[in-house]
Amino acid sequence: MATPENKLAFDGGWQYSPAPESTDHVKIKKRYDLFIGGDFVRPAKGKYFDTINPANEEKLSRVALASDEDVDRAVKAARQAYSGWSRMKAAERGKYIYRIARILQERSREFAAIESLDGGKPIRESRDVDVPLAAAHFFYYAGWADKLEYAFPGRKVKPLGVAGQIIPWNFPLLMAAWKIAPALACGNTVVIKPAETTPLTAMKLAEVIADAGLPPGVVNIVTGAGETGAAIVNHPGVDKIAFTGSTSVGRIIQKALAGTNKKYTLELGGKAANIIFADAAIDQAVEGIVNGIFFNQGHVCCAGSRLFVQE
Repeated sequence: MATPENKLAFDGGWQYSPAPESTDHVKIKKRYDLFIGGDFVRPAKGKYFDTINPANEEKLSRVALASDEDVDRAVKAARQAYSGWSRMKAAERGKYIYRIARILQERSREFAAIESLDGGKPIRESRDVDVPLAAAHFFYYAGWADKLEYAFPGRKVKPLGVAGQIIPWNFPLLMAAWKIAPALACGNTVVIKPAETTPLTAMKLAEVIADAGLPPGVVNIVTGAGETGAAIVNHPGVDKIAFTGSTSVGRIIQKALAGTNKKYTLELGGKAANIIFADAAIDQAVEGIVNGIFFNQGHVCCAGSRLFVQE
């Protein structure tokens, strides 16, 4: 909108501030290193890969390719940080998570544009859904940090240790928030791998985490493809695996963890069924079905691609 400094020009035309969809304010580095131990560090083997804008196939940046050695460094950093983070007063942990939420909220316009550039998501969805919900998620778990004893009355609540997390490309920033925020609130430390096709908002989130003053090693972000994810799954220093992705990869992870002491959660597939009973409000049901299968181009974990309708 026009500002006092941008009053009606003498030539009769208006001057406007950049539109919400503008990318003029976005700062994308030419190269992103790994985020380990609170610092951005070069990959051990010096390898990088391109991340592109799927709308025009132009290169946005070069991103570090993490090897087994890099994953080992990240896990060791998370293990070293675990002692102090898990013993920290829960209310203090909550303050750090709250800071992440506030900074993410303040930089929401930048995050929304980068999310759309890197993943091809319409700006309306990035701006109005993904980024606000990611910030809200950190806000939510900041509040839970010192209330876990009330959630499980009569039970002793304690952190698990180092959480290895692997997320997909359909909601890159939001998936990172879903994985990181509850782990931190419960006193765990994190090694997370974003999808190799959409790593940029995770790397920008690393900047936010650094700006929030989170103790070094509490959150470590390593980028790469399937081999990097496998290194996280198979690392003996990881206590819990959280994976969201395909059913086929989920089966591989389940087999790899069988017989170990590692805990795991797997969110797989996305072929949910809608059940329509005879007394359903049909207009609302149809609207919900259409939204469920076409939202985010159908790339959602609860895409309602099947209908069970009462005769």
